[in-house]
Amino acid sequence: MPERHRFPLLAVDIGNTSTVLGLAEPHPGTGELTLSHTWRLRTNRELLPDDLALQLYSLLNLSGATAPGSAVLSSVAPPLGQNYLLALRQHFAVEALEVSAENLPEVSVELDQPSAVGADRLCNLYGAGRYLEGYEYAVVVDFGTSTNFDVIGRGRRFLGGVLATGAQVSADALFSRAAKLPRIALEAPATAIGKNTVHALQSGLVFGYAEMVDGLLRRIRGELDAPAVTVATGGFARTLQGICREINHYDETLTLRGMVELWVSQMQTTEQAG
Repeated sequence: MPERHRFPLLAVDIGNTSTVLGLAEPHPGTGELTLSHTWRLRTNRELLPDDLALQLYSLLNLSGATAPGSAVLSSVAPPLGQNYLLALRQHFAVEALEVSAENLPEVSVELDQPSAVGADRLCNLYGAGRYLEGYEYAVVVDFGTSTNFDVIGRGRRFLGGVLATGAQVSADALFSRAAKLPRIALEAPATAIGKNTVHALQSGLVFGYAEMVDGLLRRIRGELDAPAVTVATGGFARTLQGICREINHYDETLTLRGMVELWVSQMQTTEQAG
């Protein structure tokens, strides 16, 4: 692990709906960077650098956590990512590593346009590395505003994937087009056959979505030339845990942990080059 950098390390994952932050510090025994604090906030594209700094100071104070000494940032919601970089530079004297395909030379992005891959998906590639033992491929299912299926190969290969509408987006579209349908919590009902409107909606939106996920995973596995392990992350993964039959592991911190591992890899590469 890099020794010439200050800790804790702040990881900032800015999504379209939620922003997830985590602080990582060296473990006293092993020295490995582990997450000590995590927070989930609603993404607000209107926030300016001073707003973001105030928000981060508040989270740190509430948790009794130390201000970051280093940072890594992934964003799919411009201009919020740039504002976060400015907030860290101006208020914490931290130059954050911004994740992109261009600054990860050890990653092979096997897409028609490699630069088009989202930063969050590159972070998932690093986070999935520990699940590849005994497998040639991993498929990460990341439940967010969209549901991303990221197909990853050994040797940090990003092979491609699937982008599907997120469960909440599907529900919101249904409710907006059918005024008489009540807005409901996306929770799994006791049975698939609904006995009332709420029950029926929950069955369709939760069980139906789980079948979509399982079906796509079977198709993806069928196109690969070796077995693949599957890992789910993101907010809606908790709802589908135990329902989807094709998912092997659930890992809420996969993306943040991937950002930490990505940062360590980049710092080691920089130090070796220097």
